[in-house]
Order: sequence, then structure tokens, then C-alpha cells
Amino acid sequence: MNIGEKDTLITLMTRDMGVIRAFAVGAKSIKSKKGAATGLLAYSNFSIQKKGDTYKVTEATPIKIFFGAGSDIVNLSLSQYFCELCLVFGANDTNGEEFLRLILNSLEFLTTNKISPSLIKAITEFRIAVMSGYMPNLVACDGCGKFEDGIMYFRLTDGTLLCENCKSGEYCIAVDRTVLEAMRHIVYSEFKNLYSFKIPENKADMLSRITEKYIIMQTEHSFKTLDFYNQFI
Repeated sequence: MNIGEKDTLITLMTRDMGVIRAFAVGAKSIKSKKGAATGLLAYSNFSIQKKGDTYKVTEATPIKIFFGAGSDIVNLSLSQYFCELCLVFGANDTNGEEFLRLILNSLEFLTTNKISPSLIKAITEFRIAVMSGYMPNLVACDGCGKFEDGIMYFRLTDGTLLCENCKSGEYCIAVDRTVLEAMRHIVYSEFKNLYSFKIPENKADMLSRITEKYIIMQTEHSFKTLDFYNQFI
């Protein structure tokens, strides 16, 4: 947010304090060393001074700027959606290391085109849900305990898994074995293995629709950047 002619108010996802807002005095000046470090989608080192309830950036040095996200409207809108997810879920005054790690990795894979945008989106949404207390139960059917079937049903209201015989109520989405395996991987894998799988593009699109509906259902939040992203897919 621009403040006057030379200053900005920036929103940061920090490793130690979660999401904070800080004033970057003079960041808009062409002579300022803070300009690049305080821009959108910049991963940077910050020195921050706190006075009362106000934070002020005293120094800022960029580590990596994800320029690649701006070269494609889909990637840019998806990157902004990831930022909004951080803003909604990254609570203030809490450890934000997991959030920061997830978003940085998602931006890296997004800008290097190593994984499809739909799959990166699904991974980010579902893993953020897990980290934020909305972890689904995908171990087995919530009714009878069946581990797997040709088609299982994911219930959006409580994040449980149901088989054909136990399916009941509304908001149940059919998932095949490929999609279910991907969902289980995202929820239960160690972080180092989180992005180490591939599924066909049509399955990734299906998975993305499921994780999107789940996160909206659980949070009852309307994401403006998600609406913008969906205009282009």
C-alpha cells in the first residue's frame, strides 16, 4: 500500500512472527535499497524495529524475487492467491516457518514450470488446510473402515472419506484411486516429499477443484484472488 510519495506499508509473512505489516520509509524512491526487497513476491532479509504496535523496516535485502510469476497471467494470479492464503491463515505473533516454507516452494515450482499450476495449487491449498487445523481424515471410510474402492467419496463438510455403501448427506465428491492417492500424499507425506509426485493433467484439475471447494467450505471465506484466477482457467 502506497503511503504518500515515497513510503509504503507492506505485508510480510515472517518466519518468527507470522503475518505482520510494516512501514518501509522511502521504499518508493529510486535511490532506495529497499525497493526490490519490499516488492510483491520478494523473498528478503529484513531488519525490523518495533515501536508500540507499529513495525518499521530499517533494512531490507532481497534474497530472491519471483519475476517468473509476472510473465504469465495465470501464474501471477495464482501467486497472489497464495499470498492471500498466507494472509488469511498465517496468524499474527505465531511461528510462520511452515507457511513460509510452503509458499516459497510453491512459488519456486510455479515459476520454473516443473509442476503444473493446478497441481501446485492443490498441494498448497490442502497442505495449508492441514497446517491450519482443517486436516481431513483420509485413512479409510469413516463408516465401515474400508481403505480403498474403485470410487470413494470425499465429504467437504468434515473432511472424511466414505465408500459407496456408506455415502450419505450432501457435499460428497467422487474421487478415483489416482486422485485419492494424491490427496493422501499431500496430507500425510513429509514435507521433503510433498512435491515429489505426478498425476495426469485432468486428474490434477479434478484435485484442484476438490481442494478449492474444501478450503472454502471449511473456512467460509471468499478469496478474491481465487475468483480472479478462475477467470483464466
